[in-house]
Amino acid sequence: MSRFWSETTQNLTPYVPGEQPKIANLIKLNTNEHPHGPSAQVIEAIQAATSDALRLYPDPEATALKQTLASYYQVKPEQVFVGNGSDEVLGHIFQGLLKHEAPLLFPDISYSFYPVYCGLYGINYRPVPLDDELCLCPQDYMPGPDQPVGGIIFPNPNAPTGRLLALTAIEQILNANPDVVVVVDEAYIDFGGESAISLVSRYPNLLVVQTLSKSRALAGLRVGFAIGDAHLIEGLERVKNSFNSYPLDRLAIAGAVAAFKDTAWFEKTRQDVISWRETLTADLQALGFEVLPSAANFIFVRHPECDAGELAAGLREQGVIVRHFKQARIQQYLRITIGWPEQHKALLSALKPLLSRLV
Repeated sequence: MSRFWSETTQNLTPYVPGEQPKIANLIKLNTNEHPHGPSAQVIEAIQAATSDALRLYPDPEATALKQTLASYYQVKPEQVFVGNGSDEVLGHIFQGLLKHEAPLLFPDISYSFYPVYCGLYGINYRPVPLDDELCLCPQDYMPGPDQPVGGIIFPNPNAPTGRLLALTAIEQILNANPDVVVVVDEAYIDFGGESAISLVSRYPNLLVVQTLSKSRALAGLRVGFAIGDAHLIEGLERVKNSFNSYPLDRLAIAGAVAAFKDTAWFEKTRQDVISWRETLTADLQALGFEVLPSAANFIFVRHPECDAGELAAGLREQGVIVRHFKQARIQQYLRITIGWPEQHKALLSALKPLLSRLV
């Protein structure tokens, strides 16, 4: 710790991303990347954008991308905000839209970046416990007269559990909190859920955030976006243009536009992930694992007779990496990214001798 650090920096507990190992030939099922590579049309668009024009700044409004997203989701361009990955979009939301004078609500088991942003921007927060089945209960987000709320955010499907909340439940939360922003973080929605974007026209306090890192297989390109009422988007633009007017470069804009135009690739590859998820779920259940229902590109599992930490360590020794969380309520769970069927076979082959030894 340096004496030159600000008090804010000294008090931060940074987010720890999933491991990106430098070792070759590992089976990497720990960071929810898409098993397929991106659409060939994306690669072609990026290559075409690689020209002398790179000496020029990109469009600060990313107009082509906003128009593409607006057309795809049937909203107006002024209802679309884009940023350098959904994490940056979320950062602007935390700073610019969530009220700081009352606590922000989010699930106690959720995306671990949320409390990090609260620390960075000085936002008070109150984690809301999931129920015993690790489900989010809408009634827990109904504010009482002595419990002011500064905003609400939750992933749907939730991470790391993978559980999905129905749109009717989201509407219950929206109707109970008309005076604060409700953010639905839909990083994984394309793998089994219905987007809350369909509700945006009826709820001016709703903001839906998505990313191209998961279902569009573009984690390396860093593109995220939010869709909501034009007044919310205007607030985000004010924050963005006070921080970085050019968050998306020319290559990212070109690739992102192409990703939304190749609907055939999108539908085929997301259905692959859904199918492989169901097969892996059944295979793990046959080995005695409990698997939470998942609408994401990962599954959340535990074995009633084996310690999750020992399983994760044993898998790593055999070249298979999964995610183990040490948070108290979920320390006996593993999060396993959906990969190729061949990778799943290797995972199951590694698990069988482990289970024989540990059970």
